[in-house]
Amino acid sequence: MHHFFVDKGNVAAGSIIINDSNDYNHAVRVLRLSVGERLIVSDSEGTDYICAVEEICAAAGAESGHIRLSVEEVCSENHELPSRIVLFQCLPKSEKMEFIIQKAVELGVSDIFPVASKNCVVKLDDKKAASRVKRWQAIAGNAAKQSKRSLVPQVHEPVNFRDAVEMCSGCDVSIIPYEAEKGLTGTCEAIVSFLPGRSIGVIIGPEGGFDPLEAAMASRHGVVPISLGKRILRVETAAVAILSLIMIRLEIAREMNFDADND
Repeated sequence: MHHFFVDKGNVAAGSIIINDSNDYNHAVRVLRLSVGERLIVSDSEGTDYICAVEEICAAAGAESGHIRLSVEEVCSENHELPSRIVLFQCLPKSEKMEFIIQKAVELGVSDIFPVASKNCVVKLDDKKAASRVKRWQAIAGNAAKQSKRSLVPQVHEPVNFRDAVEMCSGCDVSIIPYEAEKGLTGTCEAIVSFLPGRSIGVIIGPEGGFDPLEAAMASRHGVVPISLGKRILRVETAAVAILSLIMIRLEIAREMNFDADND
């Protein structure tokens, strides 16, 4: 079934309205939805609904309009991970950032903060940043639909490295994969600490890696350096590798009814 997102205010008394112009045009002109077709709709609070198209109303000129849906079922569970995962991604080249955002959303992140660090090749001024964030948010939305997420993760405005470290250290668990870190003991301890109900912050470096002073700053703030093995991973590989570990650990812990309260 096709998947759409709406604000909570668009849900009322057994019906849902899709009135975003982009969603309307995609549904009518691309998907060619017709009355009676069923689809999934998620609201801004993460509730999923199974719906049927009840009415398609075109506005003047047929360039916009709204779709009225009847709610057939309110799903008892959503498709979100049981923990908030925040990715702080130091800015790589544009196509790599788009790939990372897409895969991070598929793997369950809640928020993505682009980070300007010392060795970043990409430098964004305010105008470029606003344009990029708009595009990145659209990529996050499409990835959320494709992967049947119940919420669309937020791509935030870029932050500097110090601010990223301070925000990351505010999570219950905060880690920074670092190529100079040796051994996997710390990695194993970090994986064990990924539990439902605990917020998890992850800082991933740029193509040039972290400056040693940045790594030291993160460590002083309690962000734990970990190793991802003996090989040097590309920035996009590192992001996917650690987020995959987090996702699997959280899904297993949820199935076993194991959370932070019975650690």
